[in-house]
Amino acid sequence: MTFQTSLKSALFGLSALTLAATGALADQLADIKAAGKIVAATEMHYAPFDMLENGEYVGFDRDLFDEIAKELGVTPEYQDLPWTSILPGLEVKKFDFVLAPVTMTAERAERYAFTLPISDATVAFVQRKGGPLSTPEDAKGKTVGTQKGTAQEIQLQAFSDKIGGITIKGYGTPDEAYADLMTGRLDAVAGSAPLLNYLAKTRPADFAVVNPPFGKPTYFAFVARKGEGDTLIAAINEAIKKIEDDGRMKALQEKWFGAATELPQEMPQL
Repeated sequence: MTFQTSLKSALFGLSALTLAATGALADQLADIKAAGKIVAATEMHYAPFDMLENGEYVGFDRDLFDEIAKELGVTPEYQDLPWTSILPGLEVKKFDFVLAPVTMTAERAERYAFTLPISDATVAFVQRKGGPLSTPEDAKGKTVGTQKGTAQEIQLQAFSDKIGGITIKGYGTPDEAYADLMTGRLDAVAGSAPLLNYLAKTRPADFAVVNPPFGKPTYFAFVARKGEGDTLIAAINEAIKKIEDDGRMKALQEKWFGAATELPQEMPQL
């Protein structure tokens, strides 16, 4: 065999491997459509995005993804998992998609494929009605709770460093932090503004949001596996755009958040 023939054979083999890899990466959407279902995971303790009411899964994410699944022509199946197991579970293919609202960060974008934004995620404080904070800076020297392992926890730590010190307590779920806030073990809880606004709206005698938010403007999105999930993300983004354009997104925002918010229709700079 001549060197030229060997080179041609090697190049042909490389091309075949490249095409095979490309095909494999494009298979997830086709596989989901062939199965007729998409399995999505979230933590159902993140009101108003994901909640259990009398054992039934409800919330903004459920309503929105039901509409997305209709556009894809598949049936959604939902799994309730602890937040700390959701992104690792996606990576090892325990389910197809992450329905939990994931804060969009540059670090996460290196590992996961984000959809277009589905909600604002800017971080703020909530306190008991009549609590000690008039501005976010008043949190200096106070004890503040937040959910462990979240982008909100990272932003709270950065804000603590900026203003000179906050005692931070981590919790498994926001509900656990709110319970300690009500008993006086915390001065405030840090979380994304939509969650805190919903909490104050539904329990106005107990909670009040501290304005303005202290975090940098950020967004929530859904997540798929990077590479393999690219075709799925593209299809879901088209569905999100359609849902925004025909008014369904606005209706869902008003239903769950009390007001509609305009969202980017292109990927934001992270």
